[in-house]
Amino acid sequence: MKIRYEQCAPAARKVQPAPGEELGFGIRRTNHMFLAEYKDGVWQDARIVPYGPLCMGPGAMCLHYSQNFFEGAKAFKHADGEIYTFRLDKNAERFNFSADVLCMPQIDAAMQLEAIHRLIDIDRDFCPTQPESSLYIRPFMFATEDCLGVRPSNEYTFCVFLSPSGPYYTGGFSSPVKLLISTSFHRAAPGGMGASKAGGNYAASLRAGQFAKKSGASQVLYLNTANTHIEEAGAMNHFHVLKDGTFIIPPFTDSILRSITAVSVLELAEQGLIKARQEPVAIAEFIDGIKSGEIIEAGGVGTAAVISPVGSYLLEDGTEITVADGKIGKHSRFVYEHMTSMQRGSTPAPKGWMQKVPHYPHTEG
Repeated sequence: MKIRYEQCAPAARKVQPAPGEELGFGIRRTNHMFLAEYKDGVWQDARIVPYGPLCMGPGAMCLHYSQNFFEGAKAFKHADGEIYTFRLDKNAERFNFSADVLCMPQIDAAMQLEAIHRLIDIDRDFCPTQPESSLYIRPFMFATEDCLGVRPSNEYTFCVFLSPSGPYYTGGFSSPVKLLISTSFHRAAPGGMGASKAGGNYAASLRAGQFAKKSGASQVLYLNTANTHIEEAGAMNHFHVLKDGTFIIPPFTDSILRSITAVSVLELAEQGLIKARQEPVAIAEFIDGIKSGEIIEAGGVGTAAVISPVGSYLLEDGTEITVADGKIGKHSRFVYEHMTSMQRGSTPAPKGWMQKVPHYPHTEG
């Protein structure tokens, strides 16, 4: 793929993260971003340019009919000084799945990976090394045709930018969170676009998230529309652990996002490192399992937090149900430490999970 480069002017360059600096999640930016446009049925003008505002007409269809979606991935600096992305090929696959759901054009997976790796390469000095930090990768696509007809757009922009980031939740892995089990709010419905990373799915979660925080919880545990089975935990897949150490993850449906981290946990089970399976989880049985002690750990699993242990669940009537002793369990800790150790290169990862970012020649023009 031919990519043209436009270097960020020295006076406009951002300050790189200092060792030990508190980063927050998703706040910082690097100097550059990747852009390409879809017009006349083809992707064109692939380029890496200084990070800055995007230009579109007020009638851009993404602003009116929500044709937009995104991905989230991470890169890590290893002891050899090189940068490696984690399972970026799976993000590319899911990117194209979301594109299909939203009637938007797909992008060849190899093109996605090259675009992201070239962008990381030019801003590689921004990859942080603090504990629980990463170079967060945000690819996204949005409709840009200026038209008010309700139909798929004929024009799109593909953009990628990078964010040197710390842990998703304040306190990182060391602090279990509380989830509100909501029967009033639902993230997605069967037959809809819940399995995609459409921006609308996240907009639909904001009101519920605010309600959860007012209730004293960090996020929402979403149920299906019949309020009978567990679906997702905020912006993560949900899991719980039985007394025998088995991880249980609800099956992926058209209203549950297929978390790449959850898939990785299931693949670790296939390799014999842990025990895990997918099965429907009835909310009544889940609550009974916590109370009886059959369920000893629970939490969320996703790219941003990797594993986010849940210490307790809050019902809408104010009842709080504590999981075991309310602390981080050994099984959740093992998966978190094993996953992050692979990401940082301290533990060997399965073949293909970590991809080294090449050093590319950067010729402007």
